[in-house]
Amino acid sequence: MWQKFNTAFTGEYVQYGQLFTQLQEVLFGRVFLLIMTIIPCIFLLHYMVIGPKRFAHDGPQVYFFSLLSRIIHGIAAASFSFLVLTGLMVIFAKSLGGGTLVMGGRSVHIASGILFTLSAVPMFLIWVKDMLPVFYDIKWLFIVGGYLSKEKMPVPAGKFNAGQKMWFWLATLGGFTLAYSGYTLWALQGSVDTIRLMAIIHNFLAAALVAMFLTHLYMSIFAIAGSLRSMATGYKPKEEVAILHSRYKG
Repeated sequence: MWQKFNTAFTGEYVQYGQLFTQLQEVLFGRVFLLIMTIIPCIFLLHYMVIGPKRFAHDGPQVYFFSLLSRIIHGIAAASFSFLVLTGLMVIFAKSLGGGTLVMGGRSVHIASGILFTLSAVPMFLIWVKDMLPVFYDIKWLFIVGGYLSKEKMPVPAGKFNAGQKMWFWLATLGGFTLAYSGYTLWALQGSVDTIRLMAIIHNFLAAALVAMFLTHLYMSIFAIAGSLRSMATGYKPKEEVAILHSRYKG
């Protein structure tokens, strides 16, 4: 039964041995290293040249996130952060000397994956309606959400902007795919070619998620000063909502 399901998921494929070996030895490590160096450098340049957007947190506030959504998001964010950290430990296991440290990281990676998957389901159900694409998301993408300008001009976004929506769909649907491929790797289900294919999918998708995770992290902590407060209190400054979520109806 497992083999039939896996075949339906991956389709008919040929031997992956040589491709997997080449990717594992040459590409994966370099891709993750580039992501972990280039993206932070780009954001550092943005912070130095453009700087963060600042809004008055002591003025009128708008209730933006419910307590339930904040709790679930907190669990998902924490578990995903551990997934990124421990996943990088596995990728760079040789540089870290392998052994107990990496094996411990692998165990944390598996536990974090289970916790993220469990939290991603209710998070998806709570936010999926607000995450559906709308026409003005295209305009948001064209102006990059106004983040390339120091001016605080209203940008077209509802409760979530186009960038957050992209992150949501990649993190949830991509996360479920990672969970499937990760389970296959952990349980060693299927043939050797199946394991190799799942490793290729897992690594490429993980690279995309790490890149988006770093972007989300920068936007949440640095690009918008005090943004993390909204996930703690549920409230956003009225000025921030008017500028960054100008289509939000409340």
